[in-house]
Amino acid sequence: MENAFFALAARMRNIHRWGLMRNSFEENLLEHSHMTAILAHALAVIRRDVFHRDADPDRAATAALYHDMSEIITGDMPTPVKYMNEDIRSAYKAVEQQAENTLLELLPEELRSAYEQPLRGGDGEIHELVKAADRLSAYIKCIEELRAGNEEFRSAEAQIRRSLEESQLPEVAYFMSRFLPAFGMTLDQLTSL
Repeated sequence: MENAFFALAARMRNIHRWGLMRNSFEENLLEHSHMTAILAHALAVIRRDVFHRDADPDRAATAALYHDMSEIITGDMPTPVKYMNEDIRSAYKAVEQQAENTLLELLPEELRSAYEQPLRGGDGEIHELVKAADRLSAYIKCIEELRAGNEEFRSAEAQIRRSLEESQLPEVAYFMSRFLPAFGMTLDQLTSL
């Protein structure tokens, strides 16, 4: 029997993000998910090795890889629309859950349990790390767009920065103070550190 789950996962490259904004360079869902996985892994390592709290970097990275996969079915709903009001937010959440269920049903039954939590963004502490990594990824996109002279991202950058600064996760503050400044550097600056 043929299964479409992984063939659909490959199509994440066809889902473009930031649809309401003029982009200096396009970002697709596959690229975003990869960057979010790198960041979720880093946040979990920071939690474990710097703050000496229990964390599983591999689970965090895996959940981040799959956290937006439902958008293969739903498309990327722009954030201002998705969070416009509680009715839209609830309706979108239901559509998202149905898309996740549809994707899980594309897997052989014996594999579904291994993919359920990652596809839903992880559970508990993994979920909070993935959400933080997702915001960091969006913030990095804003920094890169602003560096390219695209003022379209000025408001988004300020809003996301504010939400990151208000985060209760010490891992986020640690990452922002030690790693985010480098995202504003040129390649020559980065390689001469």
